[in-house]
Amino acid sequence: MPMRVAMLASECEPWAKTGGLADVVDALARALGAVDGGALDTPVDVFLPRYRGVPDPEPGRVERTTELHVPDPRSRTGNSAVTVTDVRADGYRLRLVDHPAAFDRQGYYGDAAGDHADNAWRFGLFCRAALEALRADGRPLEILHLHDWHTGPAAIYLENRYADDPMLGEAAVLITLHNLAYHGWTPRDRLGQLGLAPGDGIVALDADGIDLLLAGIDRADLANTVSPGFAAEALTPDFGMGLDGALRAKGDRFFGILNGLDTVVWDPATDVDLAAPYSASDRSGKTACRGDLLTTLGFDADDDGAVIGMIGRLDPQKGFDLLADASPRLLERGARLVVQGSGPTSLADPFREMARAHPRQVSFIERFDRVMARKIYAGADFFAMPSRFEPCGQGQMIALRYGTPPIVHRVGGLADTVIDEATEPGAGTGFSFSGASTSGLLAACDAAMRIRETGGPAWDGLLDRGMAVDFDWVTGSAPRYVEAYRRAMAIRRGE
Repeated sequence: MPMRVAMLASECEPWAKTGGLADVVDALARALGAVDGGALDTPVDVFLPRYRGVPDPEPGRVERTTELHVPDPRSRTGNSAVTVTDVRADGYRLRLVDHPAAFDRQGYYGDAAGDHADNAWRFGLFCRAALEALRADGRPLEILHLHDWHTGPAAIYLENRYADDPMLGEAAVLITLHNLAYHGWTPRDRLGQLGLAPGDGIVALDADGIDLLLAGIDRADLANTVSPGFAAEALTPDFGMGLDGALRAKGDRFFGILNGLDTVVWDPATDVDLAAPYSASDRSGKTACRGDLLTTLGFDADDDGAVIGMIGRLDPQKGFDLLADASPRLLERGARLVVQGSGPTSLADPFREMARAHPRQVSFIERFDRVMARKIYAGADFFAMPSRFEPCGQGQMIALRYGTPPIVHRVGGLADTVIDEATEPGAGTGFSFSGASTSGLLAACDAAMRIRETGGPAWDGLLDRGMAVDFDWVTGSAPRYVEAYRRAMAIRRGE
């Protein structure tokens, strides 16, 4: 019998997004629907909170709307009305969980003042609503696929509230860890938001609170992160973010599956936002894209100096400070910098100041702009990702597909996806460095710019190899998840 799969996630592109989690959930759900073999009962269900700002679905795509009475520790009656709207999405079924008191507010997780104080209640209610909706469907669930800490309560409730339920009791749990830095820590005085209490058989009597990500890991039949390289790193104190012991304890039930790339969404041959299309077999359009980017930014389009792009949220993890520190030397070498992102003033100020001082060499786009991001991927000569740690990353995959060699810190998924041309000449797809340092980034940039300046077969071969790498979800990562689902079911059934 085909496996019935339901995913719970706090983000899903294009409905709600702050980062790569949204892209992965959407792309994986669609790819699972396209995997051959009849292993899955499709379409896969994806549950998502209906935050303020989630666009209204087209009426023709709405399959049904169901009102459920969901256990709610904050309700006087013990239950609250929650609406679940089923929407026919692109290759999967989106199930929007709507409870205005929880989700109709500014920010998915917080606002300018910080995280919402009732996040435990909000995401606990989301998880209970998803489980109740699955239960009301009247069809047994084989796989509950959780993503990050926001869905950890579902693992708790499944084990302690639905263990004997005929629809949910036999479901196996896979939890995918996209970012170990965020645990969903819920202190002792907020346990009531989850319907929990010290000494209740779930939380120890003397506990300071509960770590929702750890709770999900401990209760899952299998746990994975989003690249084999980061899975190995996560077992160490340096990268495990306090969870390395729990991950080591899972043994071979913790592993990495490399994220894929949506090769339909990301294709320079069909990308309508580019000045000209191009492909691996004919890269002539990339020259037009480069000129368009430079002209748009007010740079000299006739200047052949290397253009280095970087896109992402301004976060210490991403290494924007390393690029800022390296910038004076890079500008001396004739490079131009295009940086897009927003975040703390401490990380934004250096780029603001450089852009003011060198408007013909540095552009700082302090926002997330989808169209400009595509222009950077296509028009830059190199793409920088000097992340201090990186579970997987998609920027380097997109850059490779767009013929823009990445310059990366050799960690996690970046090490898994980029081959360093400097150490493996004739086999590389980009450039990498070890140790999160300005000097390491500069050395990698210097190596990259030298090969570009040399040109000829070495440069053309580098671009050919990069554009030939296949990260397609359907042929690569999605079948690995199907294998993981089968294994999780076998573990659950004691086979």
